[in-house]
Amino acid sequence: MRRLVARKLSVLAVSAAVVSVGAAAPPAAAGKATGKVPVAVGYGGAVASVDADASAAGIEVLRKGGNAVDAAVATAAALGVTEPYSAGIGGGGYFVYYDADSRTVRTIDGRETAPLSADPGLFLENGAPIPFAEAVSSGLSVGTPGTPATWQRALDRWGSRSLKSVLKPAERLAREGFTVDETFRAQTAANETRFRYFPDTADLFLPGGRLPAVGSTFKNPDLARTYAEIARKGVDTLYRGRLAHDIVDTVNRPPVDPASGWNARPGDLTTRDLAAYRTKLQAPSKASYRGYGVYSMAPSSSGGTTVGEALNILEHSDLSRASEVRYLHRYIEASRIAFADRGRWVGDPAFEDVPTKELLSQRYADSRECLIKDDAVLTSPVAPGDPRDPAGCDARGTAAPTTYEGDSTTHLTVADKWGNVVSYTLTIEQTGGSGITVPGRGFLLNNELTDFSFAPASPDVHDPNLPGPGKRPRSSMSPTIVLDRHDKPVVALGSPGGATIITTVLQTLTGHLDRGLPLVDAIAAPRASQRNQTTTELEPGLYDSPLRTKLEAIGHGFRLNPEIGAATGVQRLPGGKWLAAAEKERRGGGSAMVVRPAR
Repeated sequence: MRRLVARKLSVLAVSAAVVSVGAAAPPAAAGKATGKVPVAVGYGGAVASVDADASAAGIEVLRKGGNAVDAAVATAAALGVTEPYSAGIGGGGYFVYYDADSRTVRTIDGRETAPLSADPGLFLENGAPIPFAEAVSSGLSVGTPGTPATWQRALDRWGSRSLKSVLKPAERLAREGFTVDETFRAQTAANETRFRYFPDTADLFLPGGRLPAVGSTFKNPDLARTYAEIARKGVDTLYRGRLAHDIVDTVNRPPVDPASGWNARPGDLTTRDLAAYRTKLQAPSKASYRGYGVYSMAPSSSGGTTVGEALNILEHSDLSRASEVRYLHRYIEASRIAFADRGRWVGDPAFEDVPTKELLSQRYADSRECLIKDDAVLTSPVAPGDPRDPAGCDARGTAAPTTYEGDSTTHLTVADKWGNVVSYTLTIEQTGGSGITVPGRGFLLNNELTDFSFAPASPDVHDPNLPGPGKRPRSSMSPTIVLDRHDKPVVALGSPGGATIITTVLQTLTGHLDRGLPLVDAIAAPRASQRNQTTTELEPGLYDSPLRTKLEAIGHGFRLNPEIGAATGVQRLPGGKWLAAAEKERRGGGSAMVVRPAR
């Protein structure tokens, strides 16, 4: 079957190349990119992100001889300008890198951390969890940012350019501005009320006291100066310098408009917390699927273990020949089971004994796969199994519901002419993060600590995701790189979307590898997301489809979600070509670019 899938992918890649001519970055400055193209094929390297200006920044670096790591950092910095509600230097993320020379995958855990003073009661008051809305827009929700340290670590280990060099396109973009589109205006409108709580945020994102107009030019001179300072002084200024003090002051005394009546709870972040922050260089998670190696993030993210376990559960199902109903049914059930195990077992491994190897074993997946029946649906919450002692149809634990996780974030995917690949997901958590802008600095702070469980999901089940001193909250980010049996890249991808990241990556992988969809079509396909909940979320393309009725006849329940995720990816093609792919419609469409388009 693997030969059949490989043949399908080869044919589809060639046909995709025929329709993808001309999607290159403009040779002008990164801030002058216009339009979005969801698929591009060509030589010299490729970049896919949600934004044309950001993709163009990465292409600019590739065109000047930089490698995939250099271009990834340049793209990420530009996203901090044009996608400030999803990512930026006030947040964190996970960086997955494939080195073409050694044919190995390495990762950087750049997740935010809780203050060293944090304990399991961080979000409790009088023994009860504080209201989520109060936690979100507060200093209490802000973790120590990891994004700048991630950029520097990646460049030091694998890059060929200095941070000063790769920040130039983003600094220019912040200074000269970008064109406001419908998505940026809509995201601003959705956050308008809480943005007005904080005068510095309102001044920046509501110019003249109004929503930015579609077609207007949005400039962020404060961020341009901040990038210039980091370029000149290095990231130490954010962890030990003036910028560190600005962040700490903002978190501990959130600058609120008194007339708003908002009580922004203070945090307890210190300069010691910032100075103590370290990224983690670690081995990736790995699952074997249809003869491919699927590499992603090991904990503190739950992305790699949960996607990998679900793929292992699906390993014995012939999804290439399955009907659409059977394919979706088994995909949904595998997701449901994997999320049950995620909730019980995955947290920050510095604090929790996470059985990563066992969760990714085929033996354990087989003990869970047998729970799936083709004519019935499992009832959520499904109980977790015991990956250290799998037995029979394993569901011996006590069931617990899945906790909430924000749905913002952004993802970029890059490849260079030497064959190196980066899959990088970064975030400030909720759209708009904490809503708090560091005065005079031009960037929002994260609200990542709300990814911790405020209290145990069930009093009868150990929760590995409670707050702790310096602890990383559990994430669902799943930047993924798939290698063939010769350890060469096949495809790399990832997505934003909170806990739906896992199901988006899983569905896109199975759509591409099993169902034979071209990468851009696998990304565009309507999505379903089951996270061990009573009902499965469906996008309109499935919710309004006859497939829904057929799945309901088996026992599935559904609820509508207008939009799930916003993936990007790259695919290696024969002859040194790369295909870049992004969303056709979600979040206003994504931007795929190559250095030299195939003609």
